[in-house]
Amino acid sequence: MAHADIGGAIIDTPVLDILKRERSKALSVREWKFRLAGYGYAIKDVAGAQIVTKLPQGTELGVLPSHIH
Repeated sequence: MAHADIGGAIIDTPVLDILKRERSKALSVREWKFRLAGYGYAIKDVAGAQIVTKLPQGTELGVLPSHIH
């Protein structure tokens, strides 16, 4: 399985693909975050960085790459 190493944390490539695909479909950041929740993911702001988390536990998966915002 391929992985992307971002800021020391490893985010699986399929998760990054979902993030990118859903961002391209969403008209706003709010809609994008809503769409991600349907897949079981969330994005939270921590110390100026956006962290991808797995719902409902809030397990941190890694830092969101800047090219996806």
